[in-house]
Amino acid sequence: MTPPFPMTTPSAVLSGKTCLITGGAGGIGWAMARLFALHGAQVHIADISEELLHRAAAHTSSSHLVSRLHCHRVDVTDRASYEACITAVHRQSGRMDILVNNAAFVRWCDVEQMTVEEAERSMRTGYDAMVYGVKAALPLMRAAGRGRIVNMGSATGLVFTKGPSAAYAASKAAIEAYTQILRLELKASPVRETLVRPSTVVGTDFFGKHVASSRLPRIADFVPRCTPEQLAAAVLRGLVQDREVIDFPRYLPLMYRCYATAPELFKKLAALGGPARRDFSRHMNGGAGQDPGAAPPSWTGDLR
Repeated sequence: MTPPFPMTTPSAVLSGKTCLITGGAGGIGWAMARLFALHGAQVHIADISEELLHRAAAHTSSSHLVSRLHCHRVDVTDRASYEACITAVHRQSGRMDILVNNAAFVRWCDVEQMTVEEAERSMRTGYDAMVYGVKAALPLMRAAGRGRIVNMGSATGLVFTKGPSAAYAASKAAIEAYTQILRLELKASPVRETLVRPSTVVGTDFFGKHVASSRLPRIADFVPRCTPEQLAAAVLRGLVQDREVIDFPRYLPLMYRCYATAPELFKKLAALGGPARRDFSRHMNGGAGQDPGAAPPSWTGDLR
């Protein structure tokens, strides 16, 4: 049986740094948390799910990273609670180097089937919580003369095809616009900003529990996909390279250009053949769902 965190010798690229990841107990957030901890960071996981937090804590307790991964139950839509978490982490460590706004509310259905409350929660969890986090962490980072804000966008915030939830896409589009303007405002500051735009990420509860694969258009069966571990490695690589935008898989910029050039044609081509037929809940190694104990890929480099 593979141990939860096999002993490796990764770089100390994040040594001494403090990181807070929302939605960090599952899927993409959990992969980033493990990878950042493997590379030396003190990682604070903020999540609302008791089940996922318990699972993360269980795997952490038997690993050599037990002193680097810290779990907090936080509802990021509650501004006071999220701000209190950021304050507590900063007070405990004396620093806040990386804030990853990754939390999302996942409910994919047509507009007529989604309640107003669910649509509002999509925006509150994705967009509003990001604003809360940025407003609380940015002054701390400015005072320290360093820091990185990572906002999790999506290809669905730029390319609009039938299938994704309108509320989810709207949340990601709002994150896109906010982050792009934030980047302009921070240009002359010591604080860096990164927007992450993934496409289809397989092997997580996103498709395993919340979204039917058939909600995606047929084109999703043929374009590259990625695992949470691969995306986490791409994010860390992007931070090391001081990249402002991380599109992963790498075909995405070409897709954006095609959509911008001929959006109606793109929508028709994407929908040819009906809905997607692959099971995106399955990890690309053939297993069903994400292995919470699997080790993420390592990355070596220097983080400025």
